Amino acid sequence: MGSSTSSQAPSNPRPVRLAIALGDPAGIGAEVTLKALAQPEWTSAEACQPLLVGCRRWLETSYQQLRRHAAASNGLEPLRDPAELEIIDRPLAEACRPGLSTPACGDASFAWLTDAVELVQSGRCQALVTAPIAKASWHAAGHTYPGQTERLAELTGSPEASMLFTALAPVGQWRLNTLLATTHIPLAAVPLQLNAALVQRKLDALLAFCQRFSASPHLVVAGLNPHAGEAGQLGGEESTWLEAALDAWRQRHPQVRLEGPLPPDTCWLSAASAWRGSGSGPDGYLALYHDQGLIPVKLLAFDAAVNTTLGLPFLRTSPDHGTGFAIAGQGLARADSMTAALRTARDLG
Repeated sequence: MGSSTSSQAPSNPRPVRLAIALGDPAGIGAEVTLKALAQPEWTSAEACQPLLVGCRRWLETSYQQLRRHAAASNGLEPLRDPAELEIIDRPLAEACRPGLSTPACGDASFAWLTDAVELVQSGRCQALVTAPIAKASWHAAGHTYPGQTERLAELTGSPEASMLFTALAPVGQWRLNTLLATTHIPLAAVPLQLNAALVQRKLDALLAFCQRFSASPHLVVAGLNPHAGEAGQLGGEESTWLEAALDAWRQRHPQVRLEGPLPPDTCWLSAASAWRGSGSGPDGYLALYHDQGLIPVKLLAFDAAVNTTLGLPFLRTSPDHGTGFAIAGQGLARADSMTAALRTARDLG
């Protein structure tokens, strides 16, 4: 049985100003940001207004293009006028076309992220929201990071940042929380990177996050192999070190109900029930590799899940989708995940 404590954190009583890095200029970052910020919760006189980091001219051009698409298609989804927003203007070195990312786009999104982090580190903002970037464009521009998470860890001097995906269920107050033990690495490298110390550190991070909502959370760890190894018949990691690592962690945290390693193919079944409002699921899941955690998260909560970086000196959130190059500039992007990212950063930051 999952924790009975409500997983909806109360709204932060202090005003939290958000820095928003606008992502790859050839993608949908501008669109989902302007759509999300058009919601009444951000347009009221009492709302704490975010600080955007990007190219003002590009943002204004994107706004006008999106308005034309909306008019042509009788689109009703509102857009926030960039003229109403405060923007740290970092002009593009060259024009970027929607859907066609270049090294210049990679340079721009890299610089915008760096500047947005500085806004939070200086105290001018209290939390960070990032629109999607294209890793290939970063690499083409010479910025050879696996993703934004690793760059954030470097900028903040954080020894180990963690990727957690969180989403509030549409029915009830249950929150789906899934942390990844490993992130953007090849599948063949996963068993080489995993070890007892790493898994225990990730459980520490997951526990700290889940204790925002429950003093004694229920956590679940997925196995690495099919059937969680089936007593060594389908892989030895569980029986040779993972089970012992979890037992040792349990002894240090007797107040926590820790299950695992569970067979990965059934691990998230209780989450699916809780998402539909049928009872309460675990407070947190630890997935051992990227797709193991992201497949169930995106199946259940594609438009609601938020990528949250733990282990930094501030909260960072981002949508759980990519740059959307195929639909960039056409007014087709849905802003649900960016809306959720903004709310999560505001309420938990």
